[in-house]
Amino acid sequence: MDRTIPSSGNEEIRLYMRTYYSLLRSTSPVQIKTLTEAHKRMHSALHVRAHEPRPDMAAFLYAVLRLPACIDRVRLVVLGQSEQVFAQHGYADLHTWQEVTAPGRRRRSFFDGHDTLAVFIASQSDIDDLAPMLTAYEIEREKLHRLLHRPDVLELLQEMQDVPSSAPRLGRLAAITEVPQEDWERLQRVWGEQFGHRLLRIARNKQRLALRSLSGSLADYRRATRRWWQNVERALPDIDFENRPAYFVSSNTHSLANLLSGFPLRREAALRRFLEQEGPESLRREYADILAEDVPSSLENFLYYIWKKYEAQHPQAAAERLREERRCGIYRVPSEKEAFDIEVQVVDVRRLDADALDPRLQLRGMEALRSSDALIINIDYPLGMAAYQVLTEIARNIMDIRGVFIMGKAATLNGNIGDVMIPEVVHDEHSLNTYLFENCFSAEDVAPHLVYGSVLDHQKAISVPGTFLQNEGYMSVFYREGYTDMEMEAGPYLSSIYEMSRPKRHPYNEVVDLHSTPFPIGILHYASDTPFSKGKNLGAQNLSYFGMDPTYATMIAILRKLLAREIAICGGDARVGEDSSAVG
Repeated sequence: MDRTIPSSGNEEIRLYMRTYYSLLRSTSPVQIKTLTEAHKRMHSALHVRAHEPRPDMAAFLYAVLRLPACIDRVRLVVLGQSEQVFAQHGYADLHTWQEVTAPGRRRRSFFDGHDTLAVFIASQSDIDDLAPMLTAYEIEREKLHRLLHRPDVLELLQEMQDVPSSAPRLGRLAAITEVPQEDWERLQRVWGEQFGHRLLRIARNKQRLALRSLSGSLADYRRATRRWWQNVERALPDIDFENRPAYFVSSNTHSLANLLSGFPLRREAALRRFLEQEGPESLRREYADILAEDVPSSLENFLYYIWKKYEAQHPQAAAERLREERRCGIYRVPSEKEAFDIEVQVVDVRRLDADALDPRLQLRGMEALRSSDALIINIDYPLGMAAYQVLTEIARNIMDIRGVFIMGKAATLNGNIGDVMIPEVVHDEHSLNTYLFENCFSAEDVAPHLVYGSVLDHQKAISVPGTFLQNEGYMSVFYREGYTDMEMEAGPYLSSIYEMSRPKRHPYNEVVDLHSTPFPIGILHYASDTPFSKGKNLGAQNLSYFGMDPTYATMIAILRKLLAREIAICGGDARVGEDSSAVG
């Protein structure tokens, strides 16, 4: 078979990666400043103004959204795979540290309250994500320090620390610093009441970060993944995983459970009262428009979105939801605090309540599921190579895999935010393999449930090593070769699928035909970024409520395909009227 090998032709990205991996082999911390020149030479699409003296606020915003709020007090970031690894290197007291989170990245981290941040990592992809992000943060923070460390700016920031920042003050700050007011407004939305305090800290204090990797062997990652799965087995002792077939789903922690339990839909009266009393005007107006059928938005999706806000303010509602989910055979298993953060949901298919399902999941023959022995294992989608580690570990401990279904976010080079892309070719920059496979989804599976975007099937995707590890030249080469869907997990998942269906380890730098796998493969990506916009939307863009549309459209398609396949296995007929497209 002839092959046109996608080649980025950009050695600067590889050189940058080789630089930080070689430095991190050291037993002493690596100063982030040693990476800045290699970082700048890469010309990252997420950091297009790294060389310029003026701040690149889009890159800074992107970084601060994905780093804990304590980052401006940190001097040393320490990476490890498990509590045991940290203890072996002198960090045996992590249980006494403060657990910290970032709004835009799910990664378990602990802060000692002084200057050290301990981060649990699941694979090398965490390094490919963190090293460039910390470098971008330090570059831009240094620019901001130089810009803000002036008497007139310090005086203004002191005022903003004592009094909530108003539009006139932000206007003055923009005029003095020559940074657009809209950039300061975006940063204020991220930092909230701490906006003035944090800017003043940047203005007064320089910061130098260092990074240390305690252990980075493949064996360490495998041991950490094994302990992660053992936690699932301990949490659910009544489920005999080794003797039950399973469908593997990689998505998020809310959409699958909401659709299969339908719980928020049965609490519409409480959600209506919550909206009337505490909801913002924009959401009250959207709810009224939905009821009046003045907008095409889904009522079910809207209620799922409001439920998350309602539950955050009513802890008893969360407990009630968990009880109802367990009644329907849906079990949640949080990861241990001393391990990387990937939550698992296990669904006992035969215990599902057909009457409680989201109405968009109603299929003919649902009663056949009562005889099913299958499980659904849904994981909160991991980052990069952690996908390979996790799916490989699950496959080792399950009797049989009946399907692999992946929902993920991606950057699109030819679509718009909110579009859904369905690839049938994936080039993996980790293994350099080009995977060809039959995606069990087509546009007609998703389009009926997608209101605001388009569905693009027959696409070609590329799994990149990290978000910052892309530049315009890199993307342009792939774009010319027809690769328009850029993400991080599909390639590693397909490498694992190869090993689940072949008697050997996945190859390297080959065309790999996966059309003959013994189970269906379904990959759906919804677009969250448009990188050719040069980062303008990458820092603070949030899909918010309208991001529910592609998320639920893709999950509905996954669950319809999955349930239809299991109904057929159990001897039922999953057709809906004259529509047989749900049958996988």
